[in-house]
Amino acid sequence: MTNNVIISIVAVFAAPIIGGLLDGFDRRITARLQNRFGPPILQPFYDFFKLMGKEKMVVNQTQMVYVLAHLFFAVASLLLLVLKQDLLVLLFVLAFSSISLIMGAMRVNSPYSKIGAQRELIQMLAYEPVLILMVVGVYLTTKSFMISSIFEYEYPLLYKLPLVFFALLYVLTIKLRKSPFDLSTSHHGHQELIKGLTTEFSGPQLALIELTHWYDLIILLGLVAMFFANPLWVGILIALGAYFIELVVDNICARVTYQWMLKATWLVGLGSAGVNIIWFYIRA
Repeated sequence: MTNNVIISIVAVFAAPIIGGLLDGFDRRITARLQNRFGPPILQPFYDFFKLMGKEKMVVNQTQMVYVLAHLFFAVASLLLLVLKQDLLVLLFVLAFSSISLIMGAMRVNSPYSKIGAQRELIQMLAYEPVLILMVVGVYLTTKSFMISSIFEYEYPLLYKLPLVFFALLYVLTIKLRKSPFDLSTSHHGHQELIKGLTTEFSGPQLALIELTHWYDLIILLGLVAMFFANPLWVGILIALGAYFIELVVDNICARVTYQWMLKATWLVGLGSAGVNIIWFYIRA
């Protein structure tokens, strides 16, 4: 019990620090790929504290409630991950985090914000079935929904579920809102919806949304590392390699339409994961 408390406290404080550093490397690598020098690695933290120090301006009084719910469910998902709890519950809680942000964006009259929220819902409709298939694949392999069973399994999941792993990497691009799937909002300045989903958030609200993004990043990379949990350091290297690939893809791909994204995700993501699960079931 004491160990779980210590692990939880360390995870809650360490995750945003690591996530912020990865975000800083993202900005620097993106700049170098675009033949620019780029900001300091610690720039995301400078931006965070600057936003926290700004005056609290809200368009709708309930927005802050949804932002806090967005953060709370992300932290809860992280704790489920580091404590090796139920994977299916983790995904449901993570989905509640995304829905909270969507609800906050829908509470204002800005067309940019509402269209961004609608696109975020479409993205969830695209990737959530793929994540459910990932859980099904894990259950068929380990005979349990518990993340702890993955660490106890004799072989890395990557050996048994390579196509499911590929589908997860595909979903990673959507969840991180990287090109070509930065439809609802974008970290870059080429979005026709201004900032889309987060247009009407500012100051401390926007800072907390960015903080939640750092938590989400660690959770998603943790799911990637989960496929090579023995030894875990190999899984971490694979997760970092996958993140670097995401950065490259983000800089070489043009954004697609949400219709194309939905069809492609169901075809590629559901298709590859489904084929892997059927193949594994037949062999078993």
